[in-house]
Amino acid sequence: MTVGILGGGPAGAFAAERLASAGVKTLLLDEKLAWEKPCGGGLTWKAYTQYPFLVESATRRKTISSTVLAAPAVKPVEFRLDRPILIYSRRELNGMLLDRAAASGVRIQQTRVLGMDRDGTGWRIRTKSGELAVDYCIVATGARNPLRDFGTALKPSDTMGALGYHVPGDRERIDLAFLEGLEGYIWVFPRCGHMSVGICGKGDSAGALRERLHEYMDAQGLSRVGATFYSHLLPSLDFESWKVNRFSGDGWLAVGDAAGLVDPITGEGLYYALRSADLAVQAILAGTGSASRDYSGSIAAEIVPEMEFASRIATRVFGGSFLGRSVPQWMVTATRRSPTFRLILGDLFAGTQPYVELKRRLTDNGFQILLELVLQFASQS
Repeated sequence: MTVGILGGGPAGAFAAERLASAGVKTLLLDEKLAWEKPCGGGLTWKAYTQYPFLVESATRRKTISSTVLAAPAVKPVEFRLDRPILIYSRRELNGMLLDRAAASGVRIQQTRVLGMDRDGTGWRIRTKSGELAVDYCIVATGARNPLRDFGTALKPSDTMGALGYHVPGDRERIDLAFLEGLEGYIWVFPRCGHMSVGICGKGDSAGALRERLHEYMDAQGLSRVGATFYSHLLPSLDFESWKVNRFSGDGWLAVGDAAGLVDPITGEGLYYALRSADLAVQAILAGTGSASRDYSGSIAAEIVPEMEFASRIATRVFGGSFLGRSVPQWMVTATRRSPTFRLILGDLFAGTQPYVELKRRLTDNGFQILLELVLQFASQS
């Protein structure tokens, strides 16, 4: 059997490496191969403990244990991450994954995929360089998937804009800032050799996002002189879209962004790229003849409930209010004054606190958090 991987980003490269390591003849096709994106490139504790090679690799990265949160009209707060975030350049992370794939025996061809057509029980892949025949396909073409009949079908309301700059300089913390009226946030992620400074938001035009980012950078003294600009589109599916999302079909599976697998709140997709690739490979290697059904079942059981819940609460997380303050303002205040809330937030950053269980945990600890807030206020009055 020959498996064609259409797309060489993290999901495609990881799937290719896993298949080739298991002895499957694997072909990876991608026009750009390793390339940069505006996103931070952070990997959570959940990701690098599940896939230890991310820590063991010699690829350059930052290990960050401090985060600053900011929201309008409240003092920013810095708190420590007991389980650090690893931050790679996306180009270098992607390059490392592609190198692992090549070392495992994957045949990598740099070319543009134009289409895929059923050919008996297999596929005929049309590329800019000609046609290729494969038995099975993994679609890993990202959010801007040109294969409209395969993978998630994004509507405008299912997307989030992301843009930013690679700014010369260095720091040893992550900065996250919430803005009034923005369903999204601004980030400053330190990388090796530069900082990734960007903004993601849903429902705002690219021009509006860029203007708000410039205002923030000017206020923070982050110069754009010598900075490189990047922009990208992220899946951010509405709740109803998850019910009809296409993860697989006869003879094909979609992974990562091509399957819409991006957190609708944080915009984080690296863990889901790796995990979906892993689940796709497991389904193919099982050899049951029902890889499509098995893969979709695994995604539906493990990932979709979290994504659905996140898409349902995203608007309230960024734009909700309580007792005259926005949710982000309360979050910053609680982070400063409540050790119990800091533990919960730390678990969210580590990727170990599911959204579907967050309300119950906050409710169970609500009295303790409130008591800590009151005592902190009283001690400073």
